[in-house]
Amino acid sequence: MRAHSLQLFQYRSAWLSQQLPGSSGGPVQGTFTILSNNDKIKPVPTCIRFPRQQARECHSGERAYSSTSAISNVPKDPICELATSTLRYGPSSTSEIGLDLAYIHANRIILFVDPHIQTLEPYTNVMTSIERHAPPGHTIDVYNKIRVEPNNISFQHAIDYMTTQTIKHGAYDAVIALGGGSTIDTAKAANLYTCHPPPNKDFYAYVNPPLGFGLPVPGTITPLFAIPTTAGTGSETTSVAIFDDIPTKSKTGIASRFLKPTLGIVDPNNMITLPKSVAKYSGIDVLCHALESYTAIPYSLRPGGRPSSPILRPAYQGSNPISDIWSLHALRECTEYLPRIVADPDGDEEARNKMCLAASSAGMGFGNAGVHLCHGMSYAVASQVKGGYWTDGYPVPAAVDENVDVADDEH
Repeated sequence: MRAHSLQLFQYRSAWLSQQLPGSSGGPVQGTFTILSNNDKIKPVPTCIRFPRQQARECHSGERAYSSTSAISNVPKDPICELATSTLRYGPSSTSEIGLDLAYIHANRIILFVDPHIQTLEPYTNVMTSIERHAPPGHTIDVYNKIRVEPNNISFQHAIDYMTTQTIKHGAYDAVIALGGGSTIDTAKAANLYTCHPPPNKDFYAYVNPPLGFGLPVPGTITPLFAIPTTAGTGSETTSVAIFDDIPTKSKTGIASRFLKPTLGIVDPNNMITLPKSVAKYSGIDVLCHALESYTAIPYSLRPGGRPSSPILRPAYQGSNPISDIWSLHALRECTEYLPRIVADPDGDEEARNKMCLAASSAGMGFGNAGVHLCHGMSYAVASQVKGGYWTDGYPVPAAVDENVDVADDEH
């Protein structure tokens, strides 16, 4: 194991024993999940730890939160805020992307696209719109080596490609991501590290603690236009990019308000060819995002209290009155339309339209409130099962060679 990983493991052990509010610095007792942000630790909900004794409290009709018993004496943050992308929704809205590029005078464009999506109509629609409306003389580079469920290697590969093209031909004026959450998150990471190379080119500089150093992003990045082709992650609205960390066999991410797309284009027509299994599992992701963000520890009880500067307020603040609106809307839509989209993903147009918007609504909810138990448990196991399990409907990812010379990989 490389020295950096060893240091991270040592840091994580100390971090777990010292950062719990009210802890004396000894071993942490009980079961906890680690937020994918600087929010430190969140206890597992009481109704999960003591199911027979407390289950009635969780199903009494009243709103139940993750347990706050361990953080009742911490400083309070009386402020919450909403950070999200501008959202454009509607059938055929993808056809307007070229006009958006013309409006910002984008001459150099990079498109991140899922390799399977590159063979389908959404890609054709994007390229047609760009050719018709983008400024005369524009150039476009296409990066299609997206890994489903990206990891630190695939992120670094995309970063190296965008950085090399920038050095050779100049900075990009616009970034487009066409695909699911894996594609959008890959574009976010490549955009960030190209615009703001970290100290010593350390990939973990911006990665959330305890696996990374969590350095604040120093400024804006190139405008990112996110066009989702699944109704699940809500990444078109969020300020996070999630990946598997191979050295530590864990899942983590990068979180900064500067990462959020400039515009999310939610076009239900891009989901027409969605396989039934993908519609099902991505729809459950929407449900979990909405449920977890609505029941997260309230922002006013977040460990750490009010930050010294607004820029230091974490992206995942805890449940709050603004996020609640979006989370509840997504929950209601999932209740009615998730079973229908699973039953008929290509034929039930109303369900497809509703779940597309539900995914973005849940993204606006959890993108500011955060998630807890379901995602906390998945982070411990998700990166462990890649070799032996892959569900129907998802392409098995091809390996990305760490030593690929992306300098010669032009499109």
